[in-house]
Parts: sequence; structure tokens; C-alpha cells
Amino acid sequence: MASQELTARVDSWIWSVRLVTTRSQATAACRAGHVHLNGDRVKPAHAVRAGDTVRVRHGGHERIVVVTRVLSKRTSAAVAGECFIDHSPPPAPRDVAAVGARDRGAGRPTKRDRRALERLRDHEKRQRTSSSPPDTPSHG
Repeated sequence: MASQELTARVDSWIWSVRLVTTRSQATAACRAGHVHLNGDRVKPAHAVRAGDTVRVRHGGHERIVVVTRVLSKRTSAAVAGECFIDHSPPPAPRDVAAVGARDRGAGRPTKRDRRALERLRDHEKRQRTSSSPPDTPSHG
């Protein structure tokens, strides 16, 4: 017998290599169809082998990894990082300035500030709706 396991459950493996924080999250992701193995949706008990490509959608991010070593028990982060090759796309850039962002500790907005924010939001809303073609009735 080989000293290293050849297969493991996919939910156990994505938890073991720390792609999700809990085993129940891994199982729930599989049941919801957020885990793909070699392009196919899989159930939690599906076997994963070295060389397989695993796609996990969790927390709004997609992780694409290639299995290099199969684990069934959760190990340290250093060991877990050696068990896969990450081919995930870089995360999307975050919005830097939100509309109506205030300095930390600036307190509650004044009535004047609130009305200025409402004007700004109404202006942006009108711009978004005006970019679509208007529904004008034809007279004629």
C-alpha cells in the first residue's frame, strides 16, 4: 500500500487545504453547485485526485486550483499551500471612494450635507435612467 492517499472527498479536500474555513461550508458549497471538478459540478462525496482542477466559488470570489497532493485531514497553512497550484484570477479592484463618504469621526451629517447628498444621488439616478433609450409615444 502507498503511504499517501490517492483520493479524498472533494468537500474534505477544499476544507483541508483552507479554501473554505469550515467543513460544513465546503459541503454546503458542493450542494449549492459552487464546486466544479474538471468542469463538472460535483457532490460533496466525489473523489478528488492529484492533477484534477477544482473551481470553488466562495465569499464572492472564485478560486481555481490544480490538485498536486491529496489531503483528508486539515493541516498547517504552509503544508496546505503546497497541495495545490493556484490559477485564480486576480481580485476585482475595489471602489475607492463611495458616494457620500465622510471622514471617520466626522459625526452625523448636517441637514445641509444630507440635502447635498440627496441631490447628488438623484442626479446620478437620472443619468443612469437617461442613458437608456426613452420610451416616447409616437404621435401620429
